[in-house]
Amino acid sequence: MFKILIADDNRQIVSILKEYAKKEGFLVYCAYDGSEALKKSLSISFDMILLDVMMPIKDGFEVCREIRKNSSVPIIMITARGEDFERIMGLDNGADDYIVKPFSPAEVMARVRAVLRRISFDDSQQQIFSIGNLILNLDEYITKVGSVKIELTKKETEILWMLATNKNKVFSRDSLLNSLWGYDYYGDTRTVDSHIKRLRAKLDTVPHDEWEIKTIRGIGYKFEAG
Repeated sequence: MFKILIADDNRQIVSILKEYAKKEGFLVYCAYDGSEALKKSLSISFDMILLDVMMPIKDGFEVCREIRKNSSVPIIMITARGEDFERIMGLDNGADDYIVKPFSPAEVMARVRAVLRRISFDDSQQQIFSIGNLILNLDEYITKVGSVKIELTKKETEILWMLATNKNKVFSRDSLLNSLWGYDYYGDTRTVDSHIKRLRAKLDTVPHDEWEIKTIRGIGYKFEAG
């Protein structure tokens, strides 16, 4: 049974989401401030965390940053505002998705299912790929450039896998959104740009002259390799 943590200081929202999550078959845990959410996330192995941004003691961004030091558990941020800076900050802190209040609980559960589908790969097939000095192991979500292990989030690993296993193929931002986010992301292609920026920064800590993630102006991205 999947375990989910719902963290929000609004007890009514938590109660509603809890009932919907239980109907989906989740084992539900709740937290009502950032400190409690962080404590539970460090002591229990969750399959999904719904994390409100504006919580007392510790806000959701701080909690997300702390969780990401030790875990790649999928995190969906819940925000009461839709400003770009808040969305981007959540993604930069390692969140996999965000949803803006007010929302329908059914939509939240749809987002949860979409994220979980993306991380549920066929265990019967080995998911290992290498090109040049890049080695990707999707079974264990391990990325290496040469002998150096690069710490990537699940989303960053999935983006790199899609690009690298289709070398020299150009992917539009919309196609990456549709393939990797798995639902209509309201045309916010900046989500892709934000993830690519973080991914490049991590990969560029180690030399890789044989390949690069290249921007195709006005279209999207491709993994260019000789």
